[in-house]
Amino acid sequence: MKLAILDDYHSVALNVADWSPVEPAVQISVFEAPLGDADDVVRALEGFDIIVAMRERTPFPRYVLERLPKLRLLVTTGMRNLSIELAAAREQGIDVCGTPMLGYPAAEHTWALILALVKQIPAENLSMHRGGWQISLSTGLQNNTLGILGLGKLGLQVARVGLAFGMKVQAWSANLTPEHCAESGVVYASREELFSTSDIVTVHLVLSDRTRGLVGPTEFQMMKPTAYLVNTSRGPIVQESALITALQGGAIAGAGLDVFDNEPLPQNHPLRGLDNAVLTGHTGYVMRENYITGYGGAVEAISAWLNGESLRLLN
Repeated sequence: MKLAILDDYHSVALNVADWSPVEPAVQISVFEAPLGDADDVVRALEGFDIIVAMRERTPFPRYVLERLPKLRLLVTTGMRNLSIELAAAREQGIDVCGTPMLGYPAAEHTWALILALVKQIPAENLSMHRGGWQISLSTGLQNNTLGILGLGKLGLQVARVGLAFGMKVQAWSANLTPEHCAESGVVYASREELFSTSDIVTVHLVLSDRTRGLVGPTEFQMMKPTAYLVNTSRGPIVQESALITALQGGAIAGAGLDVFDNEPLPQNHPLRGLDNAVLTGHTGYVMRENYITGYGGAVEAISAWLNGESLRLLN
C-alpha cells in the first residue's frame, strides 16, 4: 500500500514520530510543498491508498475525493478539518480519522501577536538590526480592555492571561451568556459594546456560515482608532477587504494575523505591504510538541486501520 504525508513544510514528519509500526505494510512518500490546485492534487495522489493531511493545508472537497479511487484512509491531524468533505468521503468508502492535538498553542500565539503589536516589537527589532535605536512609542496592557469574540476553550485561556496583566476582559458571541462570563471572571458585553470599547479585539470562533464575515466595515467603524484586531482563528471570519481598508485608512491602529482567506498567503498580497500588520503564516499550531502529538496520532490511526479498526473516526 502507498501512504502519502502531505504538506510537511518543515521536513519533520518522519523524525518526530516513530513510523516503524506501519512501515512493513506501507510505502511512505512525503510531500513537503503545497501540491497546487485540485487537478494537481489528483495527479499527485491518485495512486495512494492512505493520506495523512496536516490540518487544513490541502483541501479534500467532493470533486477531489471522487477522483481518488484508490484512497481508503484519510488521516487529518486534529479532530476537526473543515477542508475535508466528510459525507463525500463516506460515500466513496473512505474512512476519515483524526488525531490528538494540543489545546493551548493558539492561545499562546495570540499573546505573542498582542505583545508584538502593543510593544512594537517588529519595528524595534528591525531598527536594531539596521543599527538604529528607539523608533516607536509602545502602549501598556494594564487597565486597558481586551475584547474576546468567543469564550470557548481558547478564548478562556486568552482571557485568563489578560486578567493576569490587569486588563478589563469582556467577551461576546452569539450563544455566550452573562452567567458563563461571570463564572470566568469576564464581563459580558454586547457585540456593539465589545467593538466600540475594546483596546484589543481577538477572535476565537469556529468558522461557520454564521461567523463567516462576522467582522466587517461596520465593526471596524465601531472600533477605536487606537485599537488592534488579532485573528488566530480562521481568516474568513474577518472580511479581508474591509480589514485592509481599515488598516490603510487608520480606522484601527493595527492587526495581528496568523490566518488568511488564501493560504499560503500570495506573495503580492496587500497585507504584506502594511507596516501596521504583524503577520505570521498560520504558525499558531506549528510547535514541535504539537507535531509530535499529531503525527504520533496518525501512526496510531493507520496502525489501527491496517488491523481492521477505525480509531477516532470522523465520518
